[in-house]
Amino acid sequence: MTTSFKMGLRRGMTVTGKWKQNRYRVERLLGEGANGKVYLVQKDRAWYAMKIGADAVDLQSEINVLQALAKQGKRGVEPFLYDVDDLQGPDGREYPFYIMRYVRGTTLSGYLNENGPEWFPLLGLNLLGKLAELHGKGWVFGDLKVENVLVADYGYVELVDYGGVTAAGKSIRQFTEIYDRGYWNAGTRSADAKYDLFSFGVLCLQLLEPKKLQLLTAGLPQNRSSEELLQVAASSPQLAPVSGWLRQAFSGQFGDAAEGAEAWRLLMHRRETRRSGGDTPVWLKGLAAVSAVMLGVSIYWLLR
Repeated sequence: MTTSFKMGLRRGMTVTGKWKQNRYRVERLLGEGANGKVYLVQKDRAWYAMKIGADAVDLQSEINVLQALAKQGKRGVEPFLYDVDDLQGPDGREYPFYIMRYVRGTTLSGYLNENGPEWFPLLGLNLLGKLAELHGKGWVFGDLKVENVLVADYGYVELVDYGGVTAAGKSIRQFTEIYDRGYWNAGTRSADAKYDLFSFGVLCLQLLEPKKLQLLTAGLPQNRSSEELLQVAASSPQLAPVSGWLRQAFSGQFGDAAEGAEAWRLLMHRRETRRSGGDTPVWLKGLAAVSAVMLGVSIYWLLR
């Protein structure tokens, strides 16, 4: 079994890159996994996220993806990757690291707990938009899960931890079992847009029915199926309205996230239309005019 990456940095330490001599002051740990740790660091009064890896080859693969995405990005858009170098750890060993844009926000589950489940449709639409951008460039996110998505004001979402991003057609580089299509005997671990959409469907259950989803993992591996996931969705008052959409995602009927996002948007629009003339739609209840504007902006950026 894989163990966590052990090397750690203390708050207040200054890290100096071996080759470029850039200096970063460590503020705190943001997250960690089997192949590295991510710290909040400061340089010239600006905040960044620093990822330190245990394996240079593994981290370099992730850096290559980020560099490729940067080349495919739009001009004028803030870069995600800023610096790549090595550092000497407290144990005397050298470790590779890279510096990326620091995304201020909270987790999907934290955002819904604080602001209410009525934000769920908007978060889902915005997340599908982010996936659509990747798919349009020939990449699959791979390790889509609650922990790898951050939410800022008004439901704006950002994907973080690009360790699982894989070129379409290759084998998925990194995944988390419960979100994995193969884990549910619903397909291969080949990188295609439908893999991400399957994971997105599981993520919806993880957000709104985590206990029921966890119970499914206790069964025999050979008995797992997407039908079990759909039964949870259909029995959930919060997920039942999107159970038809989830069936399409779990069965691979959407070509990519752009198609899935458009279907999601139309579903939300139909729900609002059916309720017109009555009370405010449940999925918009409690949102002020500003959030309605943000929804329009999200749709514009998704479909432009």
